[in-house]
Amino acid sequence: MAEKIKNFQDLRIWQKGIEVVKDIYILTKKFPKEELYGLTSQMRRSAISIPSNIAEGFRRYHNKEYKQFLYIALVLDSILDT
Repeated sequence: MAEKIKNFQDLRIWQKGIEVVKDIYILTKKFPKEELYGLTSQMRRSAISIPSNIAEGFRRYHNKEYKQFLYIALVLDSILDT
């Protein structure tokens, strides 16, 4: 029987989100300086919002709210894909 997850940091999807954040920060360090407040900033904010929304949703009491935060994380991931 699977053990109940008590902390959002134990979620594999949250851990993957943190990996995305690290990768985006490494990638955007190579961007031109003139992009610091444009594309670089937008990509970093979108990346950090992915695990943040997963954590926020995990703390919600209702499954419907949790699903909404997971959906937001999915949308943010799609933004990074484009």
